Amino acid sequence: MFDKIKDLNKLRKTQAEIKRQLENIFVTSEKGRFRVVIRGDKRIEKLEIDGQDDKALREMLNDAFKDVDKKVEKQMRGQMQELGLPGF
Repeated sequence: MFDKIKDLNKLRKTQAEIKRQLENIFVTSEKGRFRVVIRGDKRIEKLEIDGQDDKALREMLNDAFKDVDKKVEKQMRGQMQELGLPGF
């Protein structure tokens, strides 16, 4: 029992470390009037149109990505439960 708790804690620590690493990876892409900076965790860090930061559009896109992630996670969790995999 305690071994499983230790394994779970180790998994959570590893997951948190991976998340921190992803948040520190940045990719910039430019095309015409548009420039976007995206982090490794697929969050839009900066979105510029004609050199002007478009905060409202950036926030809307990040919210939409978050909603998609939640729906995908919910669907995957249901499928894992159907397979009888523990912890889902």
